[in-house]
Amino acid sequence: MNIRALLAGAALALSGCGAAEPPEAPPLAGARIGGPFALTGEDGRTVTDRDLAGKWRVMYFGYTFCPDICPTDAQNIAAGLKRFEAEDAARAAKITPVFVTIDPARDTPDVLARFTDAFHPRMLGLTGSAEAIGQIAKAYAVYYAKGEASPGGGYLMDHSRQSYLMDPQGRPVALIPQDKGADAVAAELERWVR
Repeated sequence: MNIRALLAGAALALSGCGAAEPPEAPPLAGARIGGPFALTGEDGRTVTDRDLAGKWRVMYFGYTFCPDICPTDAQNIAAGLKRFEAEDAARAAKITPVFVTIDPARDTPDVLARFTDAFHPRMLGLTGSAEAIGQIAKAYAVYYAKGEASPGGGYLMDHSRQSYLMDPQGRPVALIPQDKGADAVAAELERWVR
């Protein structure tokens, strides 16, 4: 074999090394979802969007008194994150799961802490004034409304059911399919978190 053929073969082989396909554009790239906020964390201190800068976040909106959907979704998000942690601990450590209440009248910092601690040690519960919750819900395109009071004085909250993966700059990346179970959550985290 002559040197010219050997060099041509090597050049052809090396041309494929750096020719990876460009990354797929995130499905929510450019969407007007998210924005600045100032809420109350589980320890009673103010938490802002700037406190989460540099971290990937899974943003979920629900309430702790929810009889079925919110605990199931929180469980699926947490279990999916735990599966991702088992596969790639370094990337998973960059993710903060965030549970924002849509029922601030009942979801105090203490209530949120007990709720989130039951699912994942890094899950952060956020509450605030009715006005602050209304502002963040609007920024994240989340619908919610207080339901009719029962004879005992309790009530349910009606709300949309989506969770967002936000990048370290606070930009929306993708919807997290928490309604499809832990494997689907883990797969979506694997797909986007860098």
